Amino acid sequence: MILAVGSALWFGILTSISPCPLATNIAAISFISKSFGSIGQILGAGLAYTLGRMISYFSVGIIIIAGLLSIPSLANFLQKYLNIFLGPLLIIVGMLLLELIRLNISGSNPGSETAKKIGRGGILGAGLLGIIFGLSFCPVSAALFFGSLIPLALEHESRILLPMTYGFGTALPVIIFAFIIAFSMKSLASAFNSMKNFELWARRITGVAFIAIGIYYALIYIFGLTF
Repeated sequence: MILAVGSALWFGILTSISPCPLATNIAAISFISKSFGSIGQILGAGLAYTLGRMISYFSVGIIIIAGLLSIPSLANFLQKYLNIFLGPLLIIVGMLLLELIRLNISGSNPGSETAKKIGRGGILGAGLLGIIFGLSFCPVSAALFFGSLIPLALEHESRILLPMTYGFGTALPVIIFAFIIAFSMKSLASAFNSMKNFELWARRITGVAFIAIGIYYALIYIFGLTF
């Protein structure tokens, strides 16, 4: 279970630093910070936005996992055949992470005018903006959430712990950028570039690992080979 928790945390971090959510997070926190004068208020708004995103991922994960596990026949089916489906699924997710497969999925982020209206709501508005942005999925974040976290949580029958860990993982990079914006805007550009470089290699390594694990699962559970 420790490995599962670590995996859920890593999936959350990788989701948060993937290009689309990363740019959205920085833009949202930068915009929100303009409405506040003190460092404490900026950090408070950043944490509220972060909490909003956590609530979105956590809530969606719990609803899906609890719903699937609450149906006895479906739960039994998943327990029996999940490992069979997991191999091909991991291979597909790995190919998405390596951009060998491209999906045209556009996030449903609100427009700038909507963001301005929500941002004027202060701390509560920042939290609401986080919830709304958290419900918009880009190809990489959708692959990590639906193709990695959900199967992992189903395999371990974890309705709360793994979704909560994933949500916490998505929050860590956002909190870091909230501190950077609050204390030193000059450091934001270099931090953003460093995060992009880290995300690129982290996504590639994870993608290769997913494909390798997927092939291993397929050989064992589909083709019946033993090692």
